[in-house]
Amino acid sequence: MKKILPLILLAGVGFLTYSCDNSNDDPVVVNPGKDNDTFPIMKDASGSFTAANNYKLIADINIEATDVVLVYKKEGNMWQQIPKTYYLDNVNGLPSNRELDYNFRFNSSEVNVETKANFNQGTQMTPEETTKYLTNQTFRIVLVPADPAKNAAKTTNSVDLSNYNEVIKYYNIDESKVQTIKAH
Repeated sequence: MKKILPLILLAGVGFLTYSCDNSNDDPVVVNPGKDNDTFPIMKDASGSFTAANNYKLIADINIEATDVVLVYKKEGNMWQQIPKTYYLDNVNGLPSNRELDYNFRFNSSEVNVETKANFNQGTQMTPEETTKYLTNQTFRIVLVPADPAKNAAKTTNSVDLSNYNEVIKYYNIDESKVQTIKAH
């Protein structure tokens, strides 16, 4: 018995020494793929594009510099992701091949939605086109947290950001809690 006790003690110390080895320098990841300081938020911003506002609408937001903004334009009862180009019909007396582009830029405090055209938007659109494309436009701004773990993984099951319904489902956003803001 005297000879076995030191062997058991030596085996126990050896086991503890091996199991307490800190040579593994792998980072510890808590909640991989989760951004715990930002939650997805949606805001509806509406306004009219005019020469007075340089065909630009500004919506105030507050996000982290690493977060992402998606913008969708209301098309009837559906949402169309922008940037988006519209090719306007040829109308007598107006330039042919007219293109109207919606685009946006953002930083951590505001989203700028703007229209650009290869023609004069103030004088070379029909009243119907002005109503359809410039007056009382509604945009859904989706603020989503950046997700470095998912971006690094580049999974094939990524969400299609151009599909509004997939984005809402993927980020588990409650559409009944959409905030409405006035763009300026």
